[in-house]
Amino acid sequence: MREVFHQSLEDVQGRLVEIADLVAVAIDRATRAFGTSDVSLAEEVIEADAIIDEKAVALDELAIEILARQQPVARDLRIVVTALRVSASLERMGDMAEHIAQLARSRFPERAIPKGLKGTFTRMGELDVQVARSLAELLRTQDLRIADEIRDVDDDIDELHVSVFEKVLGDSWKGEATATVDATLASRYHERFADHAVSVAKKVVYLATGDWAGADEVTPTPVG
Repeated sequence: MREVFHQSLEDVQGRLVEIADLVAVAIDRATRAFGTSDVSLAEEVIEADAIIDEKAVALDELAIEILARQQPVARDLRIVVTALRVSASLERMGDMAEHIAQLARSRFPERAIPKGLKGTFTRMGELDVQVARSLAELLRTQDLRIADEIRDVDDDIDELHVSVFEKVLGDSWKGEATATVDATLASRYHERFADHAVSVAKKVVYLATGDWAGADEVTPTPVG
């Protein structure tokens, strides 16, 4: 029974990594679609979000079954409970990627990126992709140095997020209402994507150390 139990825990970890990999693919495709007005790529992201949702639900069902049948304690209990919370964050990250893709689709054949902000959103997209790939590696290896790297990149994304708001609220901004809305929404989606990654990183730190004080060093900083 213990061997089956530990195989189930390994299955939980493997499923988390699988979902994180799918999220990394989603944000990569979403940011490329947003930057190039590639509506076909945007559609792929939107359709693939259902797969992320399904896998997150299946993982939650497995975790609940383990809780009900095995009644884990100590570290084993932390693994299962953490998996439930991480699954929710990964699903939300998939949603953020989908929202970015939806913006690209809604503005096709025009570009969703307002004039004057292309460089900012290109960089935000690159950083979100970096965060997503780092998060998958963190879940795969539990190398806590990666958690610190995710936090640092999130700080950079927060700064870009602030710069977008400063731009659209500045006197020199000449964008139309739709451009203002697109800019603020897209920036928020990018920023929230990274915040969810930091939240997952914090939970992984706690899982590895059992110490929330250490995990608090990796804390998302909502902006806007």
